[in-house]
Amino acid sequence: METSILNSTQRYASCALFALALNQSQHHQWRLTTTLPPPDEEPIGSAVVTSAAAASTVSDRPHLWIHQDSGLLFPVFKFLRVDDKAWDGLKETAGSSSQISHHVASFINLLSDESVPTSETCGKELGLLKAVEAMVSSLKAADSTVRSVEELKDELESVHGAETVSDKATEIDRIDISIKEQEQDTCESPTCERPVKDAESLSCHRKVTVLYELLSACLLATTTDRKNDLNSVKGYDSRHRVALRLLATWLDVKWIQMEALEVILACSIMDIIRGEIEKRDTSDPSEPWKKGGMIGAAAVAGGALLAATGGVLAPAVAQGLGAVAPTLGGLLPAIGVGGFAAAATAIGSVSGTIAIAASFGAAGAGLCGSKMARRIGDIEDFKFNAFGDNHMQGRLAVGIMVSGLVFEEADYVRPWESQNVNLERYGLHWEYNNLAAVSTAVRDLIASKITTQLISVGAMLTVIGAVMAALAVPTALISASDIIDSKWAIALDRSDKAGKLLAEVLLEGHHGHRPVTFIGFSLGARVIFKCLQCLAESEGDNAGIVERVVLLGAPISLKDENWPLARKMVSGRFVNAYSTNDWTLGIAFRSNLVSQGLAGIQPVDAFGIENVDVTQIIESHSSYMHMTDQIVKQLELDTYHPVWITGTCEMEISTPK
Repeated sequence: METSILNSTQRYASCALFALALNQSQHHQWRLTTTLPPPDEEPIGSAVVTSAAAASTVSDRPHLWIHQDSGLLFPVFKFLRVDDKAWDGLKETAGSSSQISHHVASFINLLSDESVPTSETCGKELGLLKAVEAMVSSLKAADSTVRSVEELKDELESVHGAETVSDKATEIDRIDISIKEQEQDTCESPTCERPVKDAESLSCHRKVTVLYELLSACLLATTTDRKNDLNSVKGYDSRHRVALRLLATWLDVKWIQMEALEVILACSIMDIIRGEIEKRDTSDPSEPWKKGGMIGAAAVAGGALLAATGGVLAPAVAQGLGAVAPTLGGLLPAIGVGGFAAAATAIGSVSGTIAIAASFGAAGAGLCGSKMARRIGDIEDFKFNAFGDNHMQGRLAVGIMVSGLVFEEADYVRPWESQNVNLERYGLHWEYNNLAAVSTAVRDLIASKITTQLISVGAMLTVIGAVMAALAVPTALISASDIIDSKWAIALDRSDKAGKLLAEVLLEGHHGHRPVTFIGFSLGARVIFKCLQCLAESEGDNAGIVERVVLLGAPISLKDENWPLARKMVSGRFVNAYSTNDWTLGIAFRSNLVSQGLAGIQPVDAFGIENVDVTQIIESHSSYMHMTDQIVKQLELDTYHPVWITGTCEMEISTPK
């Protein structure tokens, strides 16, 4: 990186906070999966450390995300030019479980350092803040409380006329107040995040600058060892994104502002890559980058980049970028261009250019263009349907939605369409014939005369109550349920195999090495769970692929499956939504309901799984098809901590301790 908006002290403090957030986010995951003593429940509270943990150092625990071997922390240090003599100290500070609050407060205070600010520095911070504000306005175009793009353009023109530091500082302060007022007006659940009190003294422009430079480092830094050798491009690791989510929470920066930063940086880098490709002399066919399909990759990249800069972007995103282009022209070369050029040079000309683009989804057709390297078992129907308006729009995170009940092919996408999220979204289309058959059988069972009579007398209000516990299921219902048994068994087998295929697609990087959010209901939830298991059992470090998981009405055994192993593959939140009156699922799994339990009917007794009781929302198993959107909205997935919104009341979800 040639230059930076932040001075050396501020870069040091930024990296220290990022290291603390990276370690704390893993500690929160540990509450689920490891035998090590978990830290205090508070996000940055002082934890009690056992003698064993206190006696060991980070160097003794290579499984830590902040450990040198993980390749997650040191490349960020190097990218932001932190003195390598300070690396080990920062790592050990982040790895200690004591005085976390004190460390966070101290480093936030260092960020306030304003030693000899220059007009150029203040102008860049102001420009970045304006850019974020414009992009937030674009992403939330329907929100009447956010100012119009035309107003932002007028303000940008006035900014370019300011020539002194004091003028720019005054302008920045005014925008700080404006953004804070907008956040108060637009935040639907202001208590769902837990900002650090010391962050109140830090200006909005400094917070945004810190997160932008850290995001740049996460995207563009390469894996290094202590000899500072460049090895490979990692892409956007889900563990990095979770750490940035926690750090944004500490700094009281709304997540949509981070998403705006992601879009700005992604589109800017795509434009840079397009320029790099156009510069190449293509007259010599013997050049290495033309062989082995690299021409095709370059063409795909160029097409994506032209789309990003040629007006094919969604109107809201295009307007947002257009509004801030004059300012970003002077800002990005200091961060994005310089960092990109260094990384591209290190790994080699155009092939390096395309590798960086592909690593975070800037080049390529996305999941719709993926092809299975091999077929697994009897699976013949397996593809991805793109939906929503966020494709080729600079989104640095992917959402894969998996339906588990379908009556027509539109049901692979229909339950997810109304969700307003800033993800590049895909619906997994899998085994339509088998899934439609079991869905029809479930519907017929629910509509049967026997079922209707039993429901009318209240015999099936709960499947984990006295009736099921005593195995006193009415004989007539057992007989009626035969209509789904064979179809259900086939669908279970196909869901397990589809999960393996899904893991294969992710391992091959068809999604662009971007953090993945999984949401699935019924058999779709089982597909996701089996995918996580396959990722855990595959060679290599695959813990950086999946960021968040939501399982709804999952037909997954509690005791017969390795939940901790699957949990290790999810960097952030892992939600299990269940309904105690889902008697359809109970009947389908009646052979092992009592002995093993089912995640779709009762809580998962594993640390860190967010168990959400949706009994009041779900009337029957098929209800998930049309209630998924409501459940996901109430989960507030963009918050770092577990949240479940019920009406106007907000309750946090407890996890096993």
